[in-house]
Amino acid sequence: MGLWRQWTLVVAAWGMATPAMAETILFVGNSFTFGANSPVMRYRPDAVRDLNKEGIGGVPALFKTFAEQAGQDWTVSLETSPGKDLAFHYEQKRREIDRRWDVVILQDYSTLDAQRPGDPARHVEAVGLIADMLRRANPRVRIELVSTWSRADLTYRTPSPWHGKPIFAMADDLAAANAYTLRRRPDLAGAIPVGQAWNRAWRDRIADPNPYDGIAFGQIDLWSWDQYHASAAGYYLEALVIFGKVTGFDVRRLGEDERAGRDLGLEPRTVGRLQAIAHAEIAEVRP
Repeated sequence: MGLWRQWTLVVAAWGMATPAMAETILFVGNSFTFGANSPVMRYRPDAVRDLNKEGIGGVPALFKTFAEQAGQDWTVSLETSPGKDLAFHYEQKRREIDRRWDVVILQDYSTLDAQRPGDPARHVEAVGLIADMLRRANPRVRIELVSTWSRADLTYRTPSPWHGKPIFAMADDLAAANAYTLRRRPDLAGAIPVGQAWNRAWRDRIADPNPYDGIAFGQIDLWSWDQYHASAAGYYLEALVIFGKVTGFDVRRLGEDERAGRDLGLEPRTVGRLQAIAHAEIAEVRP
């Protein structure tokens, strides 16, 4: 065997034995990201870097836990504040987030605009400002927008643009707002279909779509007690969709005995079903 061939084999072997360089990911959002009303909020805060130093683990810690099991090296950070939109993060938290990142996940207010629910104008403007800021630090940063879920309170009880409509409508409208944003900002990587995964869970009768009339036997509740924020299962599904979309990893490979699901006390069968839902939804949006 020639010396060149021997050298290439040595280099290849060394490359397989050496872990890939760690990638950085930042989560920017509010209670839907930090896991309010559930044990997710304080889950493994030591595994991530909370830029606000509040000891939060949240969905980012679930992402990190999945990554460890998938053999991926991610440095995970978060900057979150309850009840805030992306405009707040740009106006008040630039010092924390204006750095070089490989990937950034942006999650806006649950109705996009607290004063004008459903109006995407403030959302589009804030996403653009944050994206421009991040690109100055790293022109190749990958920016993804989270499309969140329908709120049962605004669908079944509280006056809102979605009151009386099918439970799927709010999530579809939020996804449409992100699609509009992406048309305005084609430099962004895409949207993460968390709300559509919730819709799929209801359509597939894995989750109950109306918590106000009781939870059907054999189904789960994706909301917490306020019918607004997510339950542990709801945040778990959110994290699965984000992880699968960002990394391309088939989350079904994590298996029913996956660590985070076990730590949160989720039934193994439920864990497997949520992984399947996440995978199916991601498959629909991947090119």
